[in-house]
Amino acid sequence: MTPPTLTFLGAAGTVTGAKFLLDAGGARLLLECGMFQGLRTLRERNWAPPPVEMARVDAVLLSHAHIDHSGYLPRLVRDGFSGPIFCSPGTADLLRLMLPDAARLQEEEAEYRNRTGATRHRPALPLFTEADAERTLRLLRRVEFERSFAPAGGLEARFHPSGHILGASIVDVQAGGRRLVYSGDLGRYHVPIMRDPSPVVAADTLLIESTYGDRAHPADDGTPLIVRAVERAAERRGVLLVPAFAIGRTQDLLYLLRELESAGRVPSIPVYLDSPMAIEATAVYARHPEEHDEETTRVTSAGGQPFVPSQFHVCRTVGDSKRLNDLPGPAIVISGSGMATGGRVLHHLRRRLPEASTTVLFVGYQAAGTRGRMLRDGADRVRIFGADVPVRATVLATDALSAHADRGELLRWLAGFGAPPATTWCVHGEPPAATALRDAIRAGLGWKCDVAVDGALTPV
Repeated sequence: MTPPTLTFLGAAGTVTGAKFLLDAGGARLLLECGMFQGLRTLRERNWAPPPVEMARVDAVLLSHAHIDHSGYLPRLVRDGFSGPIFCSPGTADLLRLMLPDAARLQEEEAEYRNRTGATRHRPALPLFTEADAERTLRLLRRVEFERSFAPAGGLEARFHPSGHILGASIVDVQAGGRRLVYSGDLGRYHVPIMRDPSPVVAADTLLIESTYGDRAHPADDGTPLIVRAVERAAERRGVLLVPAFAIGRTQDLLYLLRELESAGRVPSIPVYLDSPMAIEATAVYARHPEEHDEETTRVTSAGGQPFVPSQFHVCRTVGDSKRLNDLPGPAIVISGSGMATGGRVLHHLRRRLPEASTTVLFVGYQAAGTRGRMLRDGADRVRIFGADVPVRATVLATDALSAHADRGELLRWLAGFGAPPATTWCVHGEPPAATALRDAIRAGLGWKCDVAVDGALTPV
């Protein structure tokens, strides 16, 4: 039998576009199917012909629902894939929200650009449509954590909880007598809502994410900056605008706002959740208490609602969102997307960035090339919908709420292995982060470790 091989088709040398192709005994398995985000050169890869014939892929295994891991699935299906897509129940529930929403954003942006002429293409087209997303959802196969299953002939797989967001998994595949473990996005230890990452004790080949492989998160839990941002909005009677990932970060933020209110550490001011997907995702989080940590379970057991601050409002319709344009402060508006690359938050940024009373708070990773990174790095203007928007708002940012393990937490998880993997690859990180983690693994653990190279093929 030909030894299994692995090809890096994304998230190698960058954070986004995660795709890893496993060839084993005639079976072809795609681990992840993410969309490239950020820099234009990366986004353009979403439009390039697929590097493999999609109809020849037997199955897809997903670690979790974030778009940089799942967002290319509808395009994969559009290009001919019709096999099963295996994921945890929580991931399946979230994908039913995320993929149609991503398709709507694609279609709406194409329509807007065609209507306004803000495009170099005639006509501008969506990467995929809602019909593609719906076909994709019919291929989902739900698999409980820790249950063995066969994604293709001769392969055995299992999902372990990674603690990153609801449903997030460590992917464990045995093929041709070899064991491949992919960390997915590893969560953190002792943070709200999610349980700690599950330990794994053995692997022949290990793929380890390296998003924060070159740094440590702040020692605090993010609440000091949240307190400062809320107080600034209250004092200036302005709007606190939070671009937040609809899944994971939004629920963390709502949980912490409720906790801070209850403790009297912030004033109670109106909180508007302006994201239909985030609204539904928060309901999904509430429906999966089996993944919650002890503190969140304690709130629920006492009859509380972990994700509902005292003055909580949801904005489901476009009309609800537009009415926020005339909203007087103080108020908090949480809206997607988390890196300010699309969605309703762009309209709020265009409206609020020129106002000195506005506070913008970033609570998640901002990839290179995104508006979020530009604002976090101090840009005095950003381009939104073809126009330059001046930045007079105060921009704050913290990594303390990150759902990604930092370097110390990554090394802590790696230390749980009973023996070193034969080969460890750093993936899902910008080059400085991946290189720093590689060096830390070599120096601290003495393992054989390298940074994955885009397009490279390696034995498992």
